[in-house]
Amino acid sequence: MESYLTIDEVARRTGLTAYTLRYYERIGLIASIARTTGGQRRYAASDMAWIEFLLRLRTTNMPIGKMQTFARLRGVGDSTVSDRRQMLEEHLTDVLSEIEALRQSAEALQAKIDYYRSLEHPSAPDSLSDEGHGNEERKPLRTRSRKAAGD
Repeated sequence: MESYLTIDEVARRTGLTAYTLRYYERIGLIASIARTTGGQRRYAASDMAWIEFLLRLRTTNMPIGKMQTFARLRGVGDSTVSDRRQMLEEHLTDVLSEIEALRQSAEALQAKIDYYRSLEHPSAPDSLSDEGHGNEERKPLRTRSRKAAGD
């Protein structure tokens, strides 16, 4: 016998609020949830798996409109498998581009952190290269202003 979860249990497990779960159902991200005779929602394991997938899409910054399109296609059935795969492939391309942009930004931040660390603890006053830190002249570090350091 399959066990079912209440909306409060699903909220605790997913980190979503009960309000958000009801909203997702209202806008079509989640198909109608089974209910007790008293009208209380009961979420099955398959509902939980779908909600977890929606959370993955949300984490990757997929817009709600695209998530709704994907959910509608899923509701139609197997005839939309190719469309859903294509949507996910396109989104994956976007996600990988964002990851690359973040990687490049992280490298730039690390370079700047390393540069500031070297200013705090210079090994030799004239030993630093200013490459990547602006076009300032090479001067002894102790005489550089904040402006010259690239701030």
